[in-house]
Amino acid sequence: MRFTLDTHTHTIASGHAYNTIDEMAVYAAGYGVTHLAITDHAPKMPGSAGVLYFSNMGIIPRKKYGVNIYMGCEVNIMDYDGRIDLSEYGLKGCDVVIASLHIPCIKPGSIEQNTKALINAMDNPYVNIIGHPDDSRYPVDYEQLVRAAGEKHVLLELNNTSLSPTGPRQGAYDNDVTMLKLCKEAGVCISIGSDAHIKESICDFDRAYKVIEEVGFPKELIVNSNTELYESYIGKRQ
Repeated sequence: MRFTLDTHTHTIASGHAYNTIDEMAVYAAGYGVTHLAITDHAPKMPGSAGVLYFSNMGIIPRKKYGVNIYMGCEVNIMDYDGRIDLSEYGLKGCDVVIASLHIPCIKPGSIEQNTKALINAMDNPYVNIIGHPDDSRYPVDYEQLVRAAGEKHVLLELNNTSLSPTGPRQGAYDNDVTMLKLCKEAGVCISIGSDAHIKESICDFDRAYKVIEEVGFPKELIVNSNTELYESYIGKRQ
């Protein structure tokens, strides 16, 4: 199994990543990546880009060095009501929007509070993917989360970086197994994102593949296997 679509990556615009858009695209082309989503952090992440960066992304070519590019953002969920840190003015410039819980932006709450924050964020019609919902610092009710994702046509992410033993997120492997088993039972689609903050991590899904194999998760429920399926989930929902 080797996917050539990466749904979650970052450039220097995020403030703590290390390559430009062109550097990412050149590396991706050389590695055989065909589709690349660039999803830089939204304004409330320290050091990241402002709203004008996202609103102006229409000027960026959507094909570079033979790689199809999706320009988007990873917005920060700011409270348990699911409010995010990018206005519609910025969201309109994005092809894809990931919504995530990040320590610099929201303090971890109870299972009920964290679950409510993620599900309420799904109600924003611009939100397409819930990023790394696998961190035990933000415990969630996976049955509720998977049910809501299916109902609202929002993807849940299997994040390769979360699974790194040296990363800050906790308990990701067990949480991902739980989430994927529920998604498999309910027929809910997922995305796999590298969460690359440097070009060499693009389409690095080795840890994610191990979870997929353990669960026996079906390829047809992974949007990375089918760009048309991925594109049916992104953009503003009506």
